[in-house]
Amino acid sequence: MSSGTGITDADGHPVAVTITAGGPAPRDPAGPAPAAPEAGSVPPPRIGIRLTPQTGELVWSCTPEAARELAAELLRAAEETENAPAGHPVTVEAGRLRRGDVRDGDRAMTVESARTDGSTVHVTWKSGAGRTWTQAYAADAAIALKRRLPEGR
Repeated sequence: MSSGTGITDADGHPVAVTITAGGPAPRDPAGPAPAAPEAGSVPPPRIGIRLTPQTGELVWSCTPEAARELAAELLRAAEETENAPAGHPVTVEAGRLRRGDVRDGDRAMTVESARTDGSTVHVTWKSGAGRTWTQAYAADAAIALKRRLPEGR
């Protein structure tokens, strides 16, 4: 990972992020020395995480299990943020639906594909539970969307 990840500090400045497998991120020689391990002990494998904002540097490490838990929480938060309702739904014609569009409503329904056949559009939806089904719409039918992905994504 690098500073191009979109991670910023509280003031919106980019933060460089370095992830290292197999141990903590390399230590700054000017920083404090790490604690000495107990004699005869083998330290568990670690993942190193270094954040370098403008104000200094943060170096953390965690077990692979904790890294997976963090990744799962980040993924959950990303999906929740992306699926949060906008201030108002966007309405598009069925013929303009794109993969990734999310239908407005109580349950998450995401466009998997949309195929036009004359004046009919066949939309394959995928539920939050992973079920898929196809519905046919008139090409000019208004479909309310909760979220629309940017073009080209």
